[in-house]
Amino acid sequence: MRLKISKSKNAASLYVIKSIYNKGKRSTKIVEKLGTIAELENKLNGQDPIEWAKKYIEELNKKEKEEKRDVLVKYSPSKVIAKDEQRSFNGGYLFLQQIYHQLGLHKICKEILEKHKVTFDLNSILSRLIYGRVIFPSSKLATYQLAKRFIEQPNFDLHQIYRALEVIAKETDFIQSTLYNNSLKISKRNTGVLYYDCTNYFFEIEQEDGNKQYGPSKEHRPNPIVQISSVA
Repeated sequence: MRLKISKSKNAASLYVIKSIYNKGKRSTKIVEKLGTIAELENKLNGQDPIEWAKKYIEELNKKEKEEKRDVLVKYSPSKVIAKDEQRSFNGGYLFLQQIYHQLGLHKICKEILEKHKVTFDLNSILSRLIYGRVIFPSSKLATYQLAKRFIEQPNFDLHQIYRALEVIAKETDFIQSTLYNNSLKISKRNTGVLYYDCTNYFFEIEQEDGNKQYGPSKEHRPNPIVQISSVA
């Protein structure tokens, strides 16, 4: 950075300017306007404005150089790392956290807790279950262990996950309806398209019985099956 004096008919102004390069072409950029010489003379109590400006820019250059200096990190080959100490964390779930809050799931959990007498943090549990399902689908135990690798550590125990699932099951209709309404605020939805999913379960029986009827089986078994479907 350097000093530039811009003169006009009425005054001379002092600027801090800096050289910049854009696609190989050199140009200058105004970093700061210090004021006119007359203005600075009044502020500096008789000190020479140009000499003051040069010293001021010198300090700016010094600070900029310090910010760009190389940082050396020391490593000790003899230092022992404590056993079982967690030193790395997973931050890949943070983009999901933003979507989670946009959909208002944290507010849904708050409303549910007001209706149920529980002491665990439903919001913390539900968010980790969702993050785990997206990042690394697995069992409840494995999801709980995965949550311990996150930057934000879980504030619940494994058994509380199973207790939370009971509450979530009771409030499924409320969660789905509220989530649907919240999603309309952040994304357009084509209600003219219906998504339909179908699956079946087989039974170790030889004869048809009630809902258990012969039909095409995904396992290609000759046993009677029950077919179920869901609409999204």
